[in-house]
Amino acid sequence: MTRHDGIPYTRPSITDLEIGYVVDAATRGWGEHCYDYIRRFEGAFADHVGVPHAVSTSSATGALHLGLAALGVGPGDEVIAPDITWIASVAPAVHLGATIRFADIDPVTWCITPESVESRFTDRTRAVIAVHLYGNPCDVVGLAELCERRGVALIEDAAEGIGTSIDGHRAGSLGRFSVFSFHGTKTVTSGEGGMLLTRDADLAAAVRVLNNHGRAPGRAADFVPETIGYKFRMSNLQAALGLGQVERLDELIRRKRRILELYRERLHGLPFVRLNACRQQDGLGAWMPTAECLEPAGVSGRYLRQRFLEAGIDARLVFPSLSTLPLFEQTSDVCPAARAFAMRAVNLPSYHDMSVAEIDRVCATLEEAVTGVRRER
Repeated sequence: MTRHDGIPYTRPSITDLEIGYVVDAATRGWGEHCYDYIRRFEGAFADHVGVPHAVSTSSATGALHLGLAALGVGPGDEVIAPDITWIASVAPAVHLGATIRFADIDPVTWCITPESVESRFTDRTRAVIAVHLYGNPCDVVGLAELCERRGVALIEDAAEGIGTSIDGHRAGSLGRFSVFSFHGTKTVTSGEGGMLLTRDADLAAAVRVLNNHGRAPGRAADFVPETIGYKFRMSNLQAALGLGQVERLDELIRRKRRILELYRERLHGLPFVRLNACRQQDGLGAWMPTAECLEPAGVSGRYLRQRFLEAGIDARLVFPSLSTLPLFEQTSDVCPAARAFAMRAVNLPSYHDMSVAEIDRVCATLEEAVTGVRRER
């Protein structure tokens, strides 16, 4: 973005509270205090989600890798995941040697459904990864019932799900384990970072061992691992920033929801454009307001993004349909709803301090692009 009045895609909301914690961690958070903010951050976030065990990590991708490894996912196993998600949702399973089966999405919520997942089950299915795409609630209650019947693990990829709820449950509280992201684009940030949450004390313990180079608690000083592990750990400095964000969590979620609400009010009369939606019993986290132009509009996501860029607005294309990528050319899974969504949707700017005037400008640009194409048709 080179225009002085450009509207950025996203940026975090950082106050003196977070800055003070980071300065304190940089000044005093060493030696015996090097885990102080990590423990506080893990505890505060676990309390928010309502799950007893939390392990902070360097990213949600690392958290997902650790959790899958702790479950023993590996060669010969299949993992079901949505066809629309960031590659990070499936890469850890691929690294561990598993095969990905892609399930189609609900065309309204943009998330996988129990029906779409059940159609992909085989006797090799080991886990299902449910993604709360762009803060939209995935039906993890229905998926949990399905997975329990089938004896497979349900994993919640709640990287984008802070503030999201399903049947009164907070996103990340219903799977065998869940993962969250605190990347700089997310509702809560620690710069980079993630967290694994679970109700399973044994799984949490196994993840902590794997995340400490395979060393069991109490063996850190003698450098003797019990297995080959990983190091996807978060630093105390990152956790200090994250803790400040969690202490402002209600405020940050309210602001995200308000931005989506303003978009919805202003685009209400624009035909054939759909924004984030969910079932009546669920709640939108509103991490990333997204506009999908339905088929009658005749507008592609790439066309919209170009028009936004010309107006100095940093809108983004949505994730591609993973099954269409050369990386997965051997898959037999065809997901028409996911492929259609990928072709005709864009993410709208939604940073916390976005002004009403900026939201109006985004909406005017979108309306001009859509109505212009429809007139030409």
